Amino acid sequence: MTQAGTTAPTPDSPDELALAAEFGTPRREDWQRLVAGVLTKSGVLPEGFDGAPESLLSSKTYDGIEIQPLYTADDAAPPAGFPGLPPYVRGARAEGAVGTGWDVRVLHGSADPAETNKAILADLENGASSVWLRVGGDALPLDRLADALNEVYLDLAPIVLDPGADYEAAADALLGLLAEKNIPDSEVTGTIGADPIALRARTGRPHDIAPAAALAARLAGKHPDLRTLVVNALPYHEAGGSDSQELGAAIAAGVAYLRALTEAGLSVDDAAGQLEFRFAATADQFLTIAKLRAARRLWARVCEVSGATPGRGMRQHAVTSPVMFTRRDPWVNMLRTTVACFAAGIGGADAVTVLPFDFAIGLPDAFSRRIARNTQSILLEESKLSGVIDPAGGSWYVENLTDALANAAWREFTEIERQGGIEAVLDSGALAAKLDQTWQARKKRLATRKDPLTGVSEFPDLHEKPVERTPAPSVVDEGGLPRVRYAQDYEALRDRSDAHLAETGERPKVFLATLGPVAAHTARATFASNLFQAGGIEPVNPGAVDDVVAAFRESGAKVACLCGTDKLYAERAAETAKALKEAGAVRVILAGKPGYPDVDAYVHAGCDALAALTSTLDTLGVK
Repeated sequence: MTQAGTTAPTPDSPDELALAAEFGTPRREDWQRLVAGVLTKSGVLPEGFDGAPESLLSSKTYDGIEIQPLYTADDAAPPAGFPGLPPYVRGARAEGAVGTGWDVRVLHGSADPAETNKAILADLENGASSVWLRVGGDALPLDRLADALNEVYLDLAPIVLDPGADYEAAADALLGLLAEKNIPDSEVTGTIGADPIALRARTGRPHDIAPAAALAARLAGKHPDLRTLVVNALPYHEAGGSDSQELGAAIAAGVAYLRALTEAGLSVDDAAGQLEFRFAATADQFLTIAKLRAARRLWARVCEVSGATPGRGMRQHAVTSPVMFTRRDPWVNMLRTTVACFAAGIGGADAVTVLPFDFAIGLPDAFSRRIARNTQSILLEESKLSGVIDPAGGSWYVENLTDALANAAWREFTEIERQGGIEAVLDSGALAAKLDQTWQARKKRLATRKDPLTGVSEFPDLHEKPVERTPAPSVVDEGGLPRVRYAQDYEALRDRSDAHLAETGERPKVFLATLGPVAAHTARATFASNLFQAGGIEPVNPGAVDDVVAAFRESGAKVACLCGTDKLYAERAAETAKALKEAGAVRVILAGKPGYPDVDAYVHAGCDALAALTSTLDTLGVK
């Protein structure tokens, strides 16, 4: 009996099951009405707008995929299958990473064998499970490989080499070392890392696939668990390409390797087993998740039409994107790599490399390597990220994005094939041109800060202490596809400012001509201060002053920026700008929209910040 004297409902009674009976059933129209109300109040919804209000909240990726603000069961994507079964969208293993986690792979690129050995042992003793080692060229000499791997249990920690063009010598060196350790051929694991197509992309010079395929065919029978070839998609990503362009080029490279490997005598199954794919994981977590899931679907389709036996999924190695790393305020890279690592884990990557936060500056130190390791350890051990099989599965948004990205990437792949294959489009420059188109589109958004860079284009620390590192050796010569970073243009302006500081003892500066009381000018003064510091320009803010022109004279600045409300601009902008010029200002800028006499330039949300900063430094004579 309940307190009211009535019989308590049984677990199977309707009253017990109707847990939401007091709530109305939400409808899409109700949500649209609420969205319209918010957009109207914020001034985003134009008067008389007759379209769906949520369309104003949609966005597009660089592949033209439209991202909606809300997905429901009405947006169901094609079935993604089951984990461990073709098309492997939900993972290549039925059990996912439950119980084992993903492979925590650490990168080492120092040419010093003793230093490398010390760092590798520290990584393996503190959470890493495999080693990605750059060898040959300006990196670790192959004849010092044994020194670098001294005391490493090679039967427990797979070695993945990055040998450039020296892959045959690298294979001999690694296999010779494994033989010295008495590791049976059948138990040898790891990756030789041959990738002549990526070398072609990096250097712009031909690199024949046939020798790498012959090496793989020679090793496959003796070392069944050793992979010889890598399909490295990072060159296309680092050239500014979109996600579908990265995927399309990677699948095309994989197909080229399949052809060469089968011509060398391997079956399709064995040929597919020789490949490991390497993709970039970015701070756009959902696109990274979708990219890894779409990649498995695409490769499953290639294997299917090639006659491979079902049961071989794509082996994926995800690397936190070098393109997103900043040299300025590099500590923020820790946050970027955490999001990227999260996305790689959710997306089902078999191995993940979190690059240290100082990667764009030079060789990492012990602290940055430790943070990179622990980023993965926290996600695996504390957050239990691998404890669920395909946690993104069933999300209407993720499944739709995966499907759209897979279709866009398949179009990129088939277009490459129509033009003769990956080597042909690299040699002709056709692929470089497409990647550059995407990069130019992204550069515009970076310049206008529509794609913000925290710590660089937004919220910069002008007085940060530079992080110094030993320069990292280059494994291959440049000459092919370019390597870009999102922050590079802003950082070039900061470099100009640093040089000016070293030469003159002070940074270039802009006087903020604040109009009215603090409450009136704070918003735009804060905006202008943030913007100018992104270019290494020190803002001089006098606060609320009675005579802003006199304060300008005392500042010693040559450029002034008016900051106030639209009402104050209407009353005082023209006369103040004229007075500032009479007081010696060589350039007067206004923080707001154009339309005032004697004002030379305007800065506002959505303006070309890079152009404004460059012009200001030029005006100040900063070289």
